[in-house]
Amino acid sequence: MILTQSEKLFIILFCLILVAEVFTGIYFPFVHYFVKPALLLSLVIFYFNRSLTIPNKIKQLTLSALVFSLLGDILLMFVDQSEHFFTLGLVAFLTAHVFYILVFLKRRNANKKPTFFSIILLLYGGLLFYLLKNNLGNLLLPVIIYMLVILTMATTAYLRKGTVSNSSYKLVFIGAILFMVSDSLLALNKFYEPLPYSNFSIMFTYAFAQLRIVFGLLKEQ
Repeated sequence: MILTQSEKLFIILFCLILVAEVFTGIYFPFVHYFVKPALLLSLVIFYFNRSLTIPNKIKQLTLSALVFSLLGDILLMFVDQSEHFFTLGLVAFLTAHVFYILVFLKRRNANKKPTFFSIILLLYGGLLFYLLKNNLGNLLLPVIIYMLVILTMATTAYLRKGTVSNSSYKLVFIGAILFMVSDSLLALNKFYEPLPYSNFSIMFTYAFAQLRIVFGLLKEQ
């Protein structure tokens, strides 16, 4: 994939913000409240400025996905104050996934059948649910719904193959898989057992998921 100079500079900036997010989350909690939202905010601004030739409907849906992801990031920062913030964050990210699904469906390959891929995802989701189910409590149903939505998001990313450029397809598809991995790590860390270096693994998979999806959607042009 060929990147322009401005794209390379943005990736460097994005990575610096990501490193700062992890660092301040450990050592400077107050600063972290400002640095973490900056990650998605930078993507929102970058996509908005680069999407001038993208159809308005797709642009609005993508920006909505990014804004709800930003809202989810903000809400999850306050989980220590109340578990309600986790539920609200879950709803925000679920909404973001729905918007991404709608974006990906715009480029769906009607001739591509996701049967085998869907089976793999369902097996993955079933194993994850098996590990989590005993500790979900009142969140059992919301988590089931969330899992189905994110599996659908990954499936719709898979269904873009053949209707967009190869680079666009790979960027978005790998981004969707990374998003699923990030959410899985978050769920395992919260509902199964604490994971070593969880802050690092969750944020890096999440950040690069969003970055790849945005770049992939821009490469549709």
